[in-house]
Amino acid sequence: MIPNKLNQGDKVAIVATARAISEEELGNAVDLFESWGLDVVFGDNLFKIDNQFAGDDFERTSDFQDMIDNNEVKAIFCARGGYGTARIVDDINFSNLKNNPKWIIGYSDVTSLHTHLNNLQISTLHATMPINIPLNTKSSLESLHSCLFNNSNSISCDSHLLNREGVISGEIVGGNLSVLYSLIGSPSDLDTNDKILFLEDLDEYLYHIDRMILNLKRNKKFSKLKGLIVGKMKGMHDNTIPFGKTANEIIYDYTREFNFPICFEFPSGHIKNNSPLIFSKNTLLKIENTGVTLIQ
Repeated sequence: MIPNKLNQGDKVAIVATARAISEEELGNAVDLFESWGLDVVFGDNLFKIDNQFAGDDFERTSDFQDMIDNNEVKAIFCARGGYGTARIVDDINFSNLKNNPKWIIGYSDVTSLHTHLNNLQISTLHATMPINIPLNTKSSLESLHSCLFNNSNSISCDSHLLNREGVISGEIVGGNLSVLYSLIGSPSDLDTNDKILFLEDLDEYLYHIDRMILNLKRNKKFSKLKGLIVGKMKGMHDNTIPFGKTANEIIYDYTREFNFPICFEFPSGHIKNNSPLIFSKNTLLKIENTGVTLIQ
């Protein structure tokens, strides 16, 4: 189920499912959304603080539930990532979202919501969050606008030495590698069969990237893939004795036995040019020697 397009005058909500945030940090996002003609509302507990979290689990759950159940709200922006979304996902009643799908928008820690909702056949939007908007590129924000107001998306990027060429179509699922790894075996575990898998990550040790990709392979997440999109693997760390491979090379090595197309360094993830992806929507992906094109 793909949510309806937004229109000027629509009401959109900002809630925090993870780390704490201040009203000042949301100023640029509110200005942008209002310039698009949207009416921005905040969750009642948005600026609560419970140690590192934006209020306790109950308060964060309550805000998200309220916005799901409010039929006047047409989209829900998760304010920021960090950690905490997986703590509340099992306590959310998604039944109203099944009947009245609306855009759930975010990335990184919000991957817990993406996978859970994609398993319910509800399309979500992997895209920048309000806290990041002051740093995002103009093109990434224009793409976000197109996704929300047109339900369409087109992204292009350069080719990469490790790419495996091919032209495929299918639904994209995935998100942050570390979060996907943490969800395996849970009700929010990712179904990758006949899908295009997207992966990105930030601030991880290379040996841990190896551990997580190995785990995905052992759990057969690559066995029936149509294709793989590797976004930005940013800020990787190494030990005194080098691991010996980059994050991209680790992923390439674990997937070399398969024949699905793969592209690397796709412009999505923890970067300024964080291009949006519409999850669980049929997508055309062209990986050619001249470059990569994604059309949704």
